[in-house]
Amino acid sequence: MTTIERRTRQEAIVPDSINGLPLHPLVVHAVVVLLPLACLGVIAVALRSSWRARYGGIVVALATLATLAIPVATHSGEQLALKVGDPGQHAVLGDRLLWFALPLLVAAVALYVLGRRGARAGSESGGGAAVGGSSALTLAVAAVAVIVAGANLVQVYRVGDSGARAVWQGVQNVPSQNR
Repeated sequence: MTTIERRTRQEAIVPDSINGLPLHPLVVHAVVVLLPLACLGVIAVALRSSWRARYGGIVVALATLATLAIPVATHSGEQLALKVGDPGQHAVLGDRLLWFALPLLVAAVALYVLGRRGARAGSESGGGAAVGGSSALTLAVAAVAVIVAGANLVQVYRVGDSGARAVWQGVQNVPSQNR
């Protein structure tokens, strides 16, 4: 399959606009909302073992949706760049975001599985075992999950900041911050 055939096929799957509006600024909001929510959820279930089994599935769903939205955002950004010009560093940072989100998704799944395993062990022992457990493995996964979530929050900020600068830097009549 040639590059043109592949691009045409991708465009058939993901349109570059909706009702005349570029898709990129619309879908970016899914990433900007869902990924930080997933990060906060991962941090919460990492720090509160009793929440892992109860809320872990929701956190996994948020992380999954955020991770799936990233390729749509990057593809639509590439399509938009063909029309408005190269966004520079924003495109580079945006392309890297998936490599931050994937470990977050893995961490969310791992915490959920550990929480379910701990809850099952607690119910089988008559409630004697701690929900979510505090084994060395669980503590290590929780620590890594918090670090990965923090890295994602920083990267989302960097991508968003560079995108805003790509759009607004040099634009006249932008409201001043000194009001």
